[in-house]
Amino acid sequence: MNINSKKGFTLIELLVVIAIIGILSSVVLASLNSARQKSRDARRVSDIAQIQLALELYFDSCGQYPNTLTTATAVGCSGGTSLGDFLSPMPTDPVTDVVFYYYAVGSAAAAVCLDYHLGATMEDGGHTVLGSDADTTVAPTPLCTGSDGFVSGADPVYDLTP
Repeated sequence: MNINSKKGFTLIELLVVIAIIGILSSVVLASLNSARQKSRDARRVSDIAQIQLALELYFDSCGQYPNTLTTATAVGCSGGTSLGDFLSPMPTDPVTDVVFYYYAVGSAAAAVCLDYHLGATMEDGGHTVLGSDADTTVAPTPLCTGSDGFVSGADPVYDLTP
């Protein structure tokens, strides 16, 4: 019987275990980052669908789309109806916390907006919804009075029209 034998781990064994734990944790963190990115894109798609529904309700009430999402009261709309009457609070992008792209298109002379482009920049350039969006790459004309300019709707921008 050996009285001097000690039980425990060697330094090499401890370093190997720490290295394995480090590798596994980096793999888990990388996969979590991808999942977070996909969840933010799913939220963008959901928020845009809510805005689009509110825009259609607004159109049914006023006969035209609003000039902007933030000051959404159409010229000549009865009773001061605003987009906030159909959707409050206005959804914003989960990363930049700004309102999504919205460009009202219509007759500039009559100040009536009969079309629009609504969109958001997706983080995942291969997202499935990008295959069915409008992909507008030129500025729609004429823009309604008060509507912002237009950025490219080419992928990875999710661009919808009515």
